[in-house]
Amino acid sequence: MPGDPLRAKFIAETFLENYECVNEIRNMLAFTGEYQGKKVTVCGGGMGMPSVGIYTYELFHFYDVEQIIRIGTAGAISDWVQLRDVVIGIGASTDSAYAKQYHLPGTYAPTADFELARAVVEAGERMKIKTVAGNILSTDIFYHDDVDTLSLLNENFQ
Repeated sequence: MPGDPLRAKFIAETFLENYECVNEIRNMLAFTGEYQGKKVTVCGGGMGMPSVGIYTYELFHFYDVEQIIRIGTAGAISDWVQLRDVVIGIGASTDSAYAKQYHLPGTYAPTADFELARAVVEAGERMKIKTVAGNILSTDIFYHDDVDTLSLLNENFQ
């Protein structure tokens, strides 16, 4: 589930066989096809937690989706994460108020399924792709100018 619907289209065209477009509502493209003989769907989720929250809610509650793997680009505040590294989010902290609707504090940090995260790391090792696993931070602030906050976060996300 990439954020960009055109990236979902690219993934379908590049990696899926016998794919078809199954959604164009809200211009959020979704494609279902086969990957290595298994039926999969790839669809955009938009930018930000509120947008991806809508799409993931609908997928889990109305379409019997069992697992979602979020993919996409991100920035890094840690010096040891380099451009083009594949980051495996083990925990996902946030400063967003999005979770309050579920009566969860804004700092609630859901964690990844261990077996799925391990499988991704092992696949990266087999393919000789550098992966970095650890805690990630999702924020509602796209461009953060507060250097003190960024330094504090960097110290605590090492």
